[in-house]
Amino acid sequence: MAHLIRHKLTNKLTNAAHTVSNKSQAKVSGVFARLGFQAATDEEGLGFAECDDLDYDYRQGMQMDVLQGDEEGGHMEGEGDLEGDSHYQRDGTGPRPSSLKTGGSLDEEKPKITSWEAGWNVTNAIQGMFVLGLPYAILHGGYLGLFLIIFAAVVCCYTGKILIACLYEENEDGIKVRVRDSYVDIANACCAPRFPTIGGHVVNVAQIIELIMTCILYVVVSGNLMYNSFPGFPVSQKAWSVVATVALLPCAFLKNLKAVSKFSLLCTLAHFVINVLVIAYCLSRAREWAWEKVKFYIDVKKFPISIGIIVFSYTSQIFLPSLEGNMQKPSEFHCMMEWTHIAACVLKGLFALVAYLTWADATKEVITDNLPSTIRAVVNLFLVAKALLSYPLPFFAAVEVLEKSLFQDGGRAIFPDCYGPTGQLKSWGLGLRIALVVFTLLMAVFVPHFALLMGLTGSLTGAGLCFLLPSLFHLKLQWRNLMWHHVFFDVAIFVIGGICAISGFIHSIEGLIEAFRYNIQD
Repeated sequence: MAHLIRHKLTNKLTNAAHTVSNKSQAKVSGVFARLGFQAATDEEGLGFAECDDLDYDYRQGMQMDVLQGDEEGGHMEGEGDLEGDSHYQRDGTGPRPSSLKTGGSLDEEKPKITSWEAGWNVTNAIQGMFVLGLPYAILHGGYLGLFLIIFAAVVCCYTGKILIACLYEENEDGIKVRVRDSYVDIANACCAPRFPTIGGHVVNVAQIIELIMTCILYVVVSGNLMYNSFPGFPVSQKAWSVVATVALLPCAFLKNLKAVSKFSLLCTLAHFVINVLVIAYCLSRAREWAWEKVKFYIDVKKFPISIGIIVFSYTSQIFLPSLEGNMQKPSEFHCMMEWTHIAACVLKGLFALVAYLTWADATKEVITDNLPSTIRAVVNLFLVAKALLSYPLPFFAAVEVLEKSLFQDGGRAIFPDCYGPTGQLKSWGLGLRIALVVFTLLMAVFVPHFALLMGLTGSLTGAGLCFLLPSLFHLKLQWRNLMWHHVFFDVAIFVIGGICAISGFIHSIEGLIEAFRYNIQD
């Protein structure tokens, strides 16, 4: 009898515990659901996988409809590639449907790249000519500026990894599969189902701003370098910018980057040689280095601008999803990100410190302007050539994003298609491209301040694309898989990135206003 009573009491207590547990789980899930995070149950996870299968089938069905429409219309023999979601990939290693080639075959695949080639692309992005502004960041930040170079490398490496993690979801077997293809796909997934496209629009706008600002910076630095190379010529920096833009007008006629890509390696090697020459000159003056000038104090008004400069020099998140998807071994992506950012951190830190020690308080916004006139002209001419040859890459990328968003969005575009039935660019489409080149010139002429523009861009879009959005997307899409320290890192990066972005943006705007008010030259 006592045993029976004990058994009944145990059952009642167990049922009561289960009821309380289920209620608490329901409350927690409800709280996280209201916050927008995925505190999903197993049934919800299975529903997500089924929805993803439907989404995949829908995308594939849309693609086949487009192909059948092309066949009926007789446009299969064109040379243009089929764009859009044609390379939607189901897992990290499986084949992805390739774009439509000349022969009309869908079985061909794009050639994959090795981790070394992927690392070379990342290195080109984060070791570009914008490192010339880093000594200026040390001028206003001292040792804290050096620490920020290291900190930015660590954070950008981490956010690059978590951004790629957002491309994957676990299937019912616990295997990670690649269900998204781009930064825009990640943003749209975070805003679904209420606003399934608004996230992609936000990312597209940020990308366009960053790409166009990069083009403007290339024109600004070209005019600045030419003006300081030939100070005796009766030509102003703005006039040199106009000359540079005239040389860039053929970019409006670009159909692809084949004609430009062959110069990429030559430009990178030339920039490496220039960095070596600058460091060699600085080392030759090692006995005059002003160590006492490097201090722990910061210029409160100028240092936030330096934060934007440093962040902008590390921006590569825009193309990381595409890069990882084209790697032969995506599993090596993390290792590739680590060694590229470690190398960038070491080289940038040494370059910035050595250059600042050489010129101390006389450090200029573009460090090559501090070189003696005999060396400066040669080095600056190489840099101008590199800037002009680098301009088509962000310009063409910005044009593609604008055309796909406004003119070619599968019948949902705001404006009519800027290409004819045979793939020829219409005259008004060409006019818009020329207008974009002219716009970069006008911005460079009226705002000829390299460091301030670089700081403004880094604070406005660099911090958003590199710090804020990856951490936010990671929390939203991967919440149920995150450990407590991942949550802490993501929240900390979001908060610190937000503070740096706001302060850098405000001080960059104040610096530009001050420069216009008092007619301050670079």
